[in-house]
Amino acid sequence: MRKEFAYVDARTTGIVLSETESGILEAAALRLAAQYTDSSLHNTDLLHAVELAAAALPSEVRRALISFRDEGNTSGTLLLRGLPLGSLPATPDRPEDEPEWTSVSVATLAQLMVMSVLGRAISYSDEKNGNLVQDVSPKRGAEQRQENSGSILLELHTEDGFHPAAPHFLSLICLRGDRDGIAATVTGGIGDVLPELDARTVATLRRPEFRTKFSTSFVHDTDEEVLAPAAPVLSGTETNPDLRVDFHGTVGTTPAARAALAALEDAVLGSLRGIVLEPGELIILDNRRTVHGRTGFNPRYDGADRWLRRSFALADLRPVLDDLGEGRSHNAITAGQMAPGLAAAA
Repeated sequence: MRKEFAYVDARTTGIVLSETESGILEAAALRLAAQYTDSSLHNTDLLHAVELAAAALPSEVRRALISFRDEGNTSGTLLLRGLPLGSLPATPDRPEDEPEWTSVSVATLAQLMVMSVLGRAISYSDEKNGNLVQDVSPKRGAEQRQENSGSILLELHTEDGFHPAAPHFLSLICLRGDRDGIAATVTGGIGDVLPELDARTVATLRRPEFRTKFSTSFVHDTDEEVLAPAAPVLSGTETNPDLRVDFHGTVGTTPAARAALAALEDAVLGSLRGIVLEPGELIILDNRRTVHGRTGFNPRYDGADRWLRRSFALADLRPVLDDLGEGRSHNAITAGQMAPGLAAAA
C-alpha cells in the first residue's frame, strides 16, 4: 500500500453554476423524469432526450465540455460546481443494490446531460448489475478492498484498464460529502508528468510489456488473479499520449518495464491534484489521460456516509455495438477468455 497522497487542492479551478443556472437545469431534469418515470435508463429514447435536454446547460459549461472533449488539458480533469441534486434518500450501504434512478432523478439526469456532451453513456454488465449510473458508497465488510466500495486508500488507476472497451470519460457527482472532510478524490494527468520522464522511460512505457489485473468485480467466477494480455502503458502521439495503468494491478513483465512503471508512479505522486467533493460538485476525468484514486476515510453506515454517483461514456458506440447487450450495457467478459496468473508476468 502506498503512502497517503499529497495533492494540490483543485476546487479553485472549477466552473460554478449560478443558482439561476442550477434551477434551469433542475427544471429540465424534472420534466424528463416526469416523461420517462417508468423507463429504464437504458431506454434509447430517454438517452436521446437527455442529449437534447443538455441545451439547458449554461453555454460556458457546454463550451468547456466541448473543449475538454476535443482538446483535453494537461491534468485530464474538469470540475463543475453547483449542479442540482433534488431530494435524496439515505446513502445505500449495499451499493450494488442501488435505488431506482427515479429516486435521485435530478442528480442522475443532470449528470447524464453533462456526459452526453462528451460521448455516449455506457456501462459494463460485469459490474454493479450493468447500471448506467452507479452508486459509489462504502459497503460494510468491503473496507479493505481496492474498489470503490472500500474505504481504505484507493490506489491510482485508469478505470478498467484491463477492459478492451474501457471508458473514455467518467464522472463522479457528489450527492453527500464525507462528514470528516478527509475523503479526497485525487488525479494525476499524463500531460503534467510527461516532461518529468526521461526518453528511456517513455520508450519503455510504450512497449507491450505490461499486464493489468482484472478487478474482482469482473471475475466473479474465479478466485484466481486474472491478467489482461500484455500492452503498453503509453500509446498514441508523442506529445499527447494515452495512458492506461493501474498502480495496484499493473505489472511489468521485464526488469526495464518494472523500473519504468516505478518512475511513472513516482512522477504522478509528485503532481497530484485533489478535492474533497461536496454536494453538487461533479468531477470529470478523461480516462485516457489521467489516473485517479481516493484517500481513506471512516464510514459509519448510518445512512449519511459519503455518496457519489458514477457514469461512463465512450466517444463512439459503433466499435462496440456488437458487444452491447440490453441498452448500453457491455456484455460480460469471462475469466476464461483471459490469460490467468500473476506468475506468468513475473
